[in-house]
Amino acid sequence: MIAKDLVVLLGTNQGDRVLNLNKAENNLQKHFSNTILKSSIYQTAAWGLENQPIFLNQVLVFSTQKPALEILEICQSIEIQLGRIRKEKWGPRVIDIDILFLGAEIIHHPTLIIPHPEIINRRFTLLPLVEILPDFVHPTTEISLSQHLNTCIDKLEVQLFIA
Repeated sequence: MIAKDLVVLLGTNQGDRVLNLNKAENNLQKHFSNTILKSSIYQTAAWGLENQPIFLNQVLVFSTQKPALEILEICQSIEIQLGRIRKEKWGPRVIDIDILFLGAEIIHHPTLIIPHPEIINRRFTLLPLVEILPDFVHPTTEISLSQHLNTCIDKLEVQLFIA
């Protein structure tokens, strides 16, 4: 099997948010490669369900030969291990691990869509992506991430997080 770049978005708005991001990264490294690329940490107001604490988000890139559904299972088990409880869609969470890309693969499965279908609609996802992968071409739109950020209609403010 050929190794592919796995690009994930981490999000957290409960507890020690920086520690949550670090724990998630450490756990992901146990299953995949060491982190190849890592964005800065960004903070943003909640998207979707807005009446909740501010989120921290970060994009990480790993290398893996694992198939997509196994990656999803690993990510969900790490979320549970770190204390995520799914109560409501877009609700508060200790950690969220979204699979954004798996190389240039396009996957439509009942439990997983890759590339993540909301990438181009969310500034809090695009900004950290563009920081580390500005010229990456989205496999389904065939447009670079930088171009998507320039045309993103999401106006939610995303700021660099300074601890």
